[in-house]
Amino acid sequence: MQIRLARFDSGSRLHKCSGSRRARVVKLVDTSDLKSAAFLHKGRTGSIPVPGTNSTTALQGDRRHRPGPYYTKPMPRYNPPFEIHVHGQITLRPEVVFAQLQEALKPLWVYAGARSLAEAADSSYEDEPGIKFEPDDHLLQICWTVAGDDDFRQVLDEVCMNLNELAATGAAVEVTFYDAEFDDEDEASEAESRDDFMMLFVGPDPASIMQVQRDLLVQDVVNMMERHFDGAELSGVVAEIDKLFSQRFDDLVNSMQLGKPPRGSGGGHGGGHGGGRKPRHLH
Repeated sequence: MQIRLARFDSGSRLHKCSGSRRARVVKLVDTSDLKSAAFLHKGRTGSIPVPGTNSTTALQGDRRHRPGPYYTKPMPRYNPPFEIHVHGQITLRPEVVFAQLQEALKPLWVYAGARSLAEAADSSYEDEPGIKFEPDDHLLQICWTVAGDDDFRQVLDEVCMNLNELAATGAAVEVTFYDAEFDDEDEASEAESRDDFMMLFVGPDPASIMQVQRDLLVQDVVNMMERHFDGAELSGVVAEIDKLFSQRFDDLVNSMQLGKPPRGSGGGHGGGHGGGRKPRHLH
């Protein structure tokens, strides 16, 4: 599933990935109702931050996996208008193995024109880690750029639905569409780029998705308001946010008989950033 979440900032909660593109303003996508298609698929919900990569099992280093008979040749694309950066970390269930992950991410690597996940794991930028599976830590780490068009959004929907079956906890994935045809001259002339940004969520159930959303919103609101108020003064604001999510989840429970609402004091996702085009992530 993909839930588009309006954010006050998407800032330094992410460890940055490097890239050559200069910063420009990215349009944020408005929040849509949480009663989205994912919640209607019997609780299947559908993908955040990636810490710096360590010496782990990198998919691009494993070339033993060959394409199976299910491989489908991707549709040809001429001069793709976007560089699409996908960035996230997803905790997987302990029993998940590479073959399952390859199948779940199949829409991604087929879109990239590869014959296997290992073949597509390298990013378009050498200084980005790409797609990595860390079996010892049960983690899928993504810092990966591919050339593409708006049809990549459909690929993301499929991938998120697949990852719901493998995710152990709720997680979010940031996706940035960089206008490949926008250059320095366009920026100097104050022309408007087609850059776009959205956040996707995956998780084993709607409650885990909403917990991640709640934590991110709390961090964004607190980070913004701490410019004017002491953190200790904001407990009432956090309590009101919890009430909003609890009410929304109660509505879902009443209509769909789901689990428990998200609660808690939110994970530490870090602070915000200033204006300008959303930078690539740096490791």
